[in-house]
Amino acid sequence: MGSGGRDETAVSRHVRAGRRWGRGVPGVPFLARLRVGAKLTLLVLLPVTVLLVFTVFAAMSHWEKAQTLRDFDTAIMVSFATGDVSDAVARERMAAVQARLHGEPGTARERADAQRATDAALRRAVGQATGRPVPDVAGVLDAVHRQLHALRVETGTTSLDAQTVAQRYDAIEDVLLDTVAALESGRPTRAAGRAADAHVALRKAIAAAERERAELAILFGVPAGQRPTAAGRWTELEKAQLRTFEQNTSAELWAQLHSTMFQAPGRAVRKVRDILDDSDTRPADWPSYDAWLADSGEYIDDLRDIQDRAVRDLARTADDELRATRTRAYSELALFLAVLCAVTVLALALRRSITRPLGQVAAGARALSEGDLSYDIRYAGHDELGDVADTFRELRVTTERLAGQIRAMNTAIDAGRLQHRADVDAFDGTWAQLLGGMNGTMASFAAAHGRRRRAEQELEGIFNLSLDLLCISGLDGYFKRVNPAFERTLGYPVETLTARPFVEFVHEEDRDSTREAIELLASGAHVAEFENRYVRADGTECWLQWSARPVPEEGLIYAAARDVTESRLAAREQAALRRVATEVARGVPPSDVFAKVAEEVGALLSTAAAVLRYESDGDVTVLGIAREHADGGGGGGPRLTRREAARTVMRDVARTRGAARSGTAAGAPIVVEGRLWGVVVAASLLDPLPEGTESRLADFTELIATAIANADSRAQLTASRARVVAAGDASRRRIERDLHDGVQQRLISLQLELRMAQTLVDRRGSELGRQLDHLGKGLDDTFQDLIQVARGIHPAVLSKGGLGPALRSLARRSAIPVELDLRLSTPRFPEPVEVAAYYVMSECLTNAVKHARASVVTVTAEDTGGVLEVVIHDDGAGGAEPGRGSGLIGLIDRVEAIGGRLTVTSPPGSGTTLGVRLPLTPPPEAGDAVVSRS
Repeated sequence: MGSGGRDETAVSRHVRAGRRWGRGVPGVPFLARLRVGAKLTLLVLLPVTVLLVFTVFAAMSHWEKAQTLRDFDTAIMVSFATGDVSDAVARERMAAVQARLHGEPGTARERADAQRATDAALRRAVGQATGRPVPDVAGVLDAVHRQLHALRVETGTTSLDAQTVAQRYDAIEDVLLDTVAALESGRPTRAAGRAADAHVALRKAIAAAERERAELAILFGVPAGQRPTAAGRWTELEKAQLRTFEQNTSAELWAQLHSTMFQAPGRAVRKVRDILDDSDTRPADWPSYDAWLADSGEYIDDLRDIQDRAVRDLARTADDELRATRTRAYSELALFLAVLCAVTVLALALRRSITRPLGQVAAGARALSEGDLSYDIRYAGHDELGDVADTFRELRVTTERLAGQIRAMNTAIDAGRLQHRADVDAFDGTWAQLLGGMNGTMASFAAAHGRRRRAEQELEGIFNLSLDLLCISGLDGYFKRVNPAFERTLGYPVETLTARPFVEFVHEEDRDSTREAIELLASGAHVAEFENRYVRADGTECWLQWSARPVPEEGLIYAAARDVTESRLAAREQAALRRVATEVARGVPPSDVFAKVAEEVGALLSTAAAVLRYESDGDVTVLGIAREHADGGGGGGPRLTRREAARTVMRDVARTRGAARSGTAAGAPIVVEGRLWGVVVAASLLDPLPEGTESRLADFTELIATAIANADSRAQLTASRARVVAAGDASRRRIERDLHDGVQQRLISLQLELRMAQTLVDRRGSELGRQLDHLGKGLDDTFQDLIQVARGIHPAVLSKGGLGPALRSLARRSAIPVELDLRLSTPRFPEPVEVAAYYVMSECLTNAVKHARASVVTVTAEDTGGVLEVVIHDDGAGGAEPGRGSGLIGLIDRVEAIGGRLTVTSPPGSGTTLGVRLPLTPPPEAGDAVVSRS
């Protein structure tokens, strides 16, 4: 105890040291490893950190807004340059229109100057757009430059009229205006967005005025007879864009626009528009070409002055917004830094005022935890830390008393004095509860001893009363303990079971598998549902199903077993019944079913078995038999006894029409359609049959009755089908005779009378002669058709020449080539066989022509082993199915009616193969296929 206590104290000291330094003890949370000063600092800095996060997010928001404003500022700079290109294109358009209307040297120079100005504006715009974070403006400008170059080349060849030139320039200007609108579509602020909308609207209004100027210049610049119709769509567009400009611009620019509209150029433009809108105005009242150019030019220049001011307002608005955003970001950051410095200074001061007294209290607590009760805490403040110091001083005294009680309790436990209790009344509060809990633990420990003894008694009762076999065996191969169920199941006393290796009780054939299971358990694996056979004390066998779990460290195996002999026998019975039922369902002959039943019953019961039929004279006929394996030896005494028992069972079944048992034999009746037909008998050599043998035999007799009824039904169906086919053939022969003796003879008489009438006509070329010739030809055709019908009903060549000539005749009459391979050993076969083969080939040839679209048919016929085999193959489309109502169904009925079989193989696209097997001996009559009933 002393050395153990010292070791425990050293370990406790090491753990406390690890806690003091925050490392060496696994599982300690991170915050528990921090000093109080660090925690106070973190506590003070937590709100500052939150403030920092919000300030950072705000600053990031301002910087993102500033970045957006910078991007917008860059975009409007590029848009201003692009707008200058648009203005230059408008001026070049006007110069090109003037040059096309009046090919004077002055207009050509103006056009060249305008082109140079446009090129210069394009270069400036490309320089502004290159390297800036804007969409692909440089690519748009490059495309505009190429379009302008192509237009200039076409305009220089004078292949385009003035209106087409203006329209081509309009398309280029639309691209530039769309680019300006896209560049200024960003709206970082409401003010910047309004200024951008005003600028874009004014540019589009000026573009509309420019296009109106060009269109009206063309209108006023050509002769009166060649002037195009005036169009006023640009006026409405200009008004709509100016309204948008007024809604978004400043009051100053709005006033300037209003003033421009009412100055002399603006009034002159409106006057011209009013003249054009007036339908009663004559062309003579229209202004001159030069007057319109001068007035509209001054009007557009006034609008461009307003546009320049709008550009400056937009640039100034964007710069002001960017500057204000940056100022807010800097001011917020400076304010946060000041607050952070003030809070940090205050946190350091508070940290020092708390950590110094707390360190003294912590040192006193460590000393107390290490058992050093001499340490004195010097801090005596009146705050909470002072109260903690006083509490630790009191705790030192209480700890000494509590330790004494615990030592006394440990001593009582070691001595086995479970009635010992601590003095709870000497302590208060938690200490009293702790000692009370120790007393309760002592009482519970004492009660547990009593409960364990009762549990062992109950477990012993369950172990002995269980119907399942429970045991504990060793890895050495011996039972250590078995419950009474072993003795009831195997018949051995407990002493015998535990005295011999348990493998000796296992059936010899299952000992190897049992040893393998023991080796598997020895390796630590569990075994579940393992089955083996044990030999009972009386020599019989029983099947046990085991589940075992090893305990290798103890060298033991805990196992439970269940007797599954009856369940295995039931499973074998069901399997045997399924096999017999399968044979019955397949329609095998009853003799095979009888043999199968005898075999399955003998294998199931491990006995001899027989299926017998009662004859009308009282005798019994054996239809199927299976002999027991042990029947081969042992003398005639046991066999004679078994035969006598079997005869007794057969007589009892015949007398009572019910199941019977006698000694080592049992039997069950076979009842077919309410009449006693036979009996199934099972007889053992020596051992009595188990209970329930009669019911098992009854299950097999039901299957035998079903097989007999099915065979009878099939035989009757076959005979009925044969009678139907024979009646049909007889009807066809009767119709053929009636046609030959009646209609054919009548037609021959009519033909003779018609020829006699033809000899009485004087002129064969007369109308009467032609009518008689026509009637003669019709009678000849009718006679030939009737002959074909008669041959189809019952071919004469089949009756006279036999099957070979009939098949060759069919091949000759076929519409497609037929390859015949006839290997017939005799010229004649039974009439039903010849008729069936003839009609099968006839139907196949008809199908090959009508449906299969075949090019050749191959026919093979051969008679071997009492069977005529005919194989017909065509290379047509295939896909023939007898179940779809085709003529193949009638062929199947005809073939099966005489005991034959017809098979059709017709994959789509691979032709059709039809095989026929026809027996050369007639099928048995109804009832011959079944063993006759008494």
